[in-house]
Amino acid sequence: MRNILLTIFILGSFSCGRSHPQIVIRTEMGEIIFEVYTDRAPVTAANFLNLVEQEVYLNSIFYRVVRMDNQPGNNVKIEVIQGGLFDDDLIEKHKPIVHETTNITGIKHTDGVISMARMEPGTASSEFFICIGDQPSLDFQGGRNPDGQGFASFGKVIKGMDVVRAIQTLPDSGQYLNSQVKILGMERID
Repeated sequence: MRNILLTIFILGSFSCGRSHPQIVIRTEMGEIIFEVYTDRAPVTAANFLNLVEQEVYLNSIFYRVVRMDNQPGNNVKIEVIQGGLFDDDLIEKHKPIVHETTNITGIKHTDGVISMARMEPGTASSEFFICIGDQPSLDFQGGRNPDGQGFASFGKVIKGMDVVRAIQTLPDSGQYLNSQVKILGMERID
């Protein structure tokens, strides 16, 4: 009986394995695929998946790159690329969401993590960024924002970091790309 229960438990653990939704970002420079952690960041993940489903990101852009060499006024330096709608009028059409900090979700800003851009906590809606290298200053109590709340991370790139890094190297003026990278579409692929 004990062996039967052990076998059922082992087989059950394989069949009940939780998989995360996957999203592909199709850009003019290639594809980026990432997992969305709906179990760890439910509010942020649901918001992002809803925007993808509504095709909000169709013909959006990557518009900002942050590298060590283009943030001279910041004592706390980061490396990310940022994308979304860019236009404030378009962004304001989307309701801001509750801020899920990294101390709640446990999703730290490591290489490839995708997170929501924001001004104040609770203002994130559509703009997002992808970390290049580990960025602990973007976590809860990190030094990048004076409020110490960090940013709401909700997923991680599983394929296409070469595309992310290529975008980051493009010429910019004050962190804004001289030629924005078009996001041709974004869709769920799982």
